[in-house]
Amino acid sequence: MDFIKDGWFTETCQLWPGQALSLEVEEILCNKKSEYQEITVFRSKTYGTVLVLDGVIQCTERDEFAYQEMIAYLPLLSHPSPKKVLIIGGGDGGVLREVVKCPMVESVTQCEIDEEVINVSKKYLPEMAKGFQSTKLTLKIGDGFEFMKQNQDAFDIIITDSTDPVVSGPAESLFKESYYQHIKEALRNGGILCSQVDSAWLHLEMIKEMQTYCKTLFPVVEYAYSSIPSYPGGQNGYMLCSKNPETNFKEPRKTLSKEEIENMDLKYYNPEIHRASFILPEFARKELDECMTSSA
Repeated sequence: MDFIKDGWFTETCQLWPGQALSLEVEEILCNKKSEYQEITVFRSKTYGTVLVLDGVIQCTERDEFAYQEMIAYLPLLSHPSPKKVLIIGGGDGGVLREVVKCPMVESVTQCEIDEEVINVSKKYLPEMAKGFQSTKLTLKIGDGFEFMKQNQDAFDIIITDSTDPVVSGPAESLFKESYYQHIKEALRNGGILCSQVDSAWLHLEMIKEMQTYCKTLFPVVEYAYSSIPSYPGGQNGYMLCSKNPETNFKEPRKTLSKEEIENMDLKYYNPEIHRASFILPEFARKELDECMTSSA
């Protein structure tokens, strides 16, 4: 646990060299190694409880909703009838918590490779993990890549909530072209994919590469982002793909009312931020637009 020293957690990673994020630690709640990764939970001074996998922050109580709500509602509210949903990863339960709130969703299958992440989250992040109690849920413990191969034409929405693509890490296969081919086959006609793809400030080349090969598979591909202070670069991005050529991700198909937003206890998502999340700073817009034009 070299990333906690002298009362401070410091996140460094080969994926974002030359920078680090530090949080003051009040108490270490859990540190263990699963079959796949090192799992650490600590209480921070300013961000509440923090879940860390292999030294990288996955979520904090203070800002987790900015990620969970956007990766869930951007695809859900862009589909006319998202009855069957698949979540790949998401062992902390945050995305699941949001998906089961959606009244249009009838069933959710979640495939998480590391059951110990789920167990730790239930114990130390119960508000995030409460979705595991939903009767809509079917939980599968196993490799999401392999699960894709066994399920075709099965889901309206697929959400990939993985860790970052560290070489030989548990999420490495979820950033490869063959995985997206399996997703396409697993989606029903008109189905939608939403996958986390990191920040344009740090990984614009990777985003361009993913967008290019997604465009060879799906007629509609868009990149959106949200602001998350504890994530590298202060942002996280989402690749959205649809099998329906008429999909317009930039305009929610269903617009939540203020009453619905309050009843669903949403803290980040609203229709205005849905639309705004696709408005990119000029450096990113130019690169991604050129990428889409050249791949057309």
